[in-house]
Amino acid sequence: MRLISRPITAFAVVAGLALAPAPVVARAAPESFADLAESLIDSVVNISTSQNAPAASEKAVPAPQAPEGSPFDDFFDEFFNKRGPGAPQSRKQASLGSGFVVDASGIVVTNNHVIDGADEITVNFNDGSKLTAELVGKDVKTDLAVLRVKPPKPLRAVKFGDADKLRVGDWVLAIGNPFGLGGSVSAGIVSARNRNINSGPYDNFIQTDAAINRGNSGGPLFDMNGDVVGINTAIISPSGGSIGIGFSVPSTIAKPVVDQLLSYGETRRGFIGARIQSVTDEIAESLGVAGQDKGALIAGVTPGSPAEKGGLQAGDVVLFFDGKRIREMRDLLRIVADTPADREVEVKVWRKGKEETLKVVVGRLEEGTPKPAALKAPAAGEPKTASALGLSFTSISDELRLKFGLKPDAKGLVITQVDEGSKAQENKIEPGDQLVEITGQAVATPAEVLKRLEELKKDGKKVALLLLSSKSGDVRFVAAPIE
Repeated sequence: MRLISRPITAFAVVAGLALAPAPVVARAAPESFADLAESLIDSVVNISTSQNAPAASEKAVPAPQAPEGSPFDDFFDEFFNKRGPGAPQSRKQASLGSGFVVDASGIVVTNNHVIDGADEITVNFNDGSKLTAELVGKDVKTDLAVLRVKPPKPLRAVKFGDADKLRVGDWVLAIGNPFGLGGSVSAGIVSARNRNINSGPYDNFIQTDAAINRGNSGGPLFDMNGDVVGINTAIISPSGGSIGIGFSVPSTIAKPVVDQLLSYGETRRGFIGARIQSVTDEIAESLGVAGQDKGALIAGVTPGSPAEKGGLQAGDVVLFFDGKRIREMRDLLRIVADTPADREVEVKVWRKGKEETLKVVVGRLEEGTPKPAALKAPAAGEPKTASALGLSFTSISDELRLKFGLKPDAKGLVITQVDEGSKAQENKIEPGDQLVEITGQAVATPAEVLKRLEELKKDGKKVALLLLSSKSGDVRFVAAPIE
């Protein structure tokens, strides 16, 4: 019997027999963060802003007046900064936040909400010096802003790292300006990744238990190499203080935004003109999409958009975009946004039970890009009501257009009632929604709905995929169990 002497990963071996997996031993915590903190703290800045608050309205309570001829006239005039009764007052409002230097020539990154609306921005350095900053550019969607100062000598700068290499449990260091106290260091670990806190369309936050408080906004989150892997942006706290749940914009999202703001003064995101929604378990079952990575469902496309020109259709499930796996709806939003305009990409979709590959030339997202128009159902015949799937629906008439506030050109079927406690109610289907398609087939009359449902039953389908259009024209898919 031969004993194996070479190490076996995560298994103990005795006499050639594999026993239970050996426990994984955590690496020791750093003895001290002092050297790392000392090398980084001069690159982290405090940001103070001020803005002129609106003048007091005419309805505001006027400041007290001294009696005419009183020796206190001058005192009242000076104290209340006024020379006549009821004169409006202007005042300065200040806010404090954090930031960090990414270029020694004077480029500083922070959060947009730190400097939003500011009339004056001051960058305060660790050595006590102060410089007035100008705004280079900002991005509301990711809450980032880039500032420029003109230092008398080169500043100490830090560089962005790769947040994709972070693992849950890795040590991180936060440096910032909590509660206006000045440069403060806190350490913690990565608690989670890819967090969605519903703050914007590109949410993909790093969650950390490193202490982050008010005033830390815009400050850096460092890895143990001293690279910026996140920008501290938000906390969850009932008291306003740290309870160990802080969120940082990952460097992989922040760096491209910073680069674009420096180059153009604005962001230039990709755009394909498709309205998308999440693929629920019910929708996945109805479409035959297998596996945990369900992709993103195309709910509608804008006429003349890159999506329409590339052949994308409502009901397609995007599985890959430009070679990147789409695991959920948010993935597609971020990947499309990061794709340069005018680039042709390969898009793999799931359509009618099989994969298809399309070519789409990405456009540029402009502010105010219109949403896809509602898909119109074929013209209906005589009004007639039917019920199925927990819904009552009828052909649209002038009376129903007026009752539900539908657009004058709305055609097809309108839902008039949703059964109490039904799956349709759980899916937030409402009276006034228009029924456009059922599992890939357009329906224009109640009779066509009932016929389509019978066809699905005969095919052994347990779920019908409804394409709905709201009063405002937004479209979405809903999976409804067939009774």
